[in-house]
Amino acid sequence: MEKVLIIGAGPAGYTAAIYAARANLNPLVIAGPLPGGQLMLTSDIENFPGFIDPIPGPELMEAMRQQSERAGARYNYSQVTEVDFSKPPFKIWTDGDETFESQTVIICTGASSRMLGLPGEKEMIGKGISTCAVCDGFFYKGKDVIVVGGGDSALEEASYLSKIVNTVTLVHRREKFRASKIMQDRVLSLPNVTPVWNAAVEKILLTPEGKLRGALLKQIGSGESIEKKCDGVFVAIGHIPGTEVFKKWLDLDEEGYIKVQNGFRTNIDGVFAAGDCVDRVYRQAVTAAGMGCMAALDCERYLSFMS
Repeated sequence: MEKVLIIGAGPAGYTAAIYAARANLNPLVIAGPLPGGQLMLTSDIENFPGFIDPIPGPELMEAMRQQSERAGARYNYSQVTEVDFSKPPFKIWTDGDETFESQTVIICTGASSRMLGLPGEKEMIGKGISTCAVCDGFFYKGKDVIVVGGGDSALEEASYLSKIVNTVTLVHRREKFRASKIMQDRVLSLPNVTPVWNAAVEKILLTPEGKLRGALLKQIGSGESIEKKCDGVFVAIGHIPGTEVFKKWLDLDEEGYIKVQNGFRTNIDGVFAAGDCVDRVYRQAVTAAGMGCMAALDCERYLSFMS
């Protein structure tokens, strides 16, 4: 039986593994078949502390993994398919026909960005298409960009980008935004932000060399298509937390994010959660890493209290 089992291997999971291993808890990380989280799709990271030059996302994730293994963490690359949190020891099943039992569990399963579902979209992530203005806005300094969405997240992205880029075209498929009134007023007052109502991105336009040159916008009512030149497209239509397998046991909010209390404790004693499966506001690698640290410390204290 494990003392600590960590589910997920992004910045939160790797950091939790480092701290749990250094506390001599010999953690097992069920990383899944594609460890590293969303940073595996990020080409250059310039806002993670400690790196003078940009570092590729996969390189940063590999360094975190190696650091955790050096401290004593162990890894399994199966996918969790079912859990039983009814009582300790907690049971975890994977698609590799394995069953694990653990005194505690730290959930770090992250969240994935909702995408537009267009051909070639995923291949262009980090090459003209982004899901994070704070992460990638700097690369579009003085350029023209499109932001897709109409909620608070989209308008926050547009507001942030307006201070960096030349122009922001805010594309929304309805005739009014879903964002809060104060956010709408703030963004619509910005001189370099232009809304395009009742429209959707129909196609990503590329140069013969494969670089993004614009987007084809389709009017919802008339069906008319308009070509809009731009240097980047920021997709801000929401995130999907990786919490489906836990919904029977854990308290989730209306969007599926895990609710935590008294630090990073869930409603189940001995089960903790950290990173983007908890955080619907900041969603940064550095904040996820910090949460992973705190969840591991909470877990260590819980085990000390129980022993």
